[in-house]
Amino acid sequence: MNEIIFLVEEADEGGYTARALAESIFTAADDLDGIRQNVRDAVECHFDDGTGPKIIRLHFVGDKVISA
Repeated sequence: MNEIIFLVEEADEGGYTARALAESIFTAADDLDGIRQNVRDAVECHFDDGTGPKIIRLHFVGDKVISA
């Protein structure tokens, strides 16, 4: 595996959640620096045999409401 993609969203209760699209990996944190570190740690734990991806891509998704 060369790359893994995480969907990062703001959590309703505050902070952020990150979910891998192709693997069963989920993590959360209070801020953006925390989510970056937690994603890196979760990937290292999930692929503990050294077969992990070389690239971790974070795809940030946010709902913005615009009223007319």
